[in-house]
Amino acid sequence: MATFPSYKPLYSATKANKPKVRTISFGDGYEQRLSFGLNQRPVEWSLRFDLANTDADAIEDFLNDRADDGASFTWTPPESATPGQWVCDSWNRELHEFKRSRIDATFRQVFEP
Repeated sequence: MATFPSYKPLYSATKANKPKVRTISFGDGYEQRLSFGLNQRPVEWSLRFDLANTDADAIEDFLNDRADDGASFTWTPPESATPGQWVCDSWNRELHEFKRSRIDATFRQVFEP
């Protein structure tokens, strides 16, 4: 499994929790909620990288390779010591200064053997 290059995102990174909950609504406003699946709390990180164009090329090449092979990758979130398995379904690249780029990407946690 590939490991994401060791570039650090900007501190404006956003973590979104996406618990897997099934809700059943009954009459009179009653409802019941149930956790669903084995890994019930996947996380998504919205990240921004501000890098030299050559480093942005390396990230973009890495993400393109993962899109081509359909594989997840190992990445350690900010403020964490534990790596996890992630996929990146889409990303944007902005050429904002001379020889500098910003990459906005969303990493979605996956659970694979």
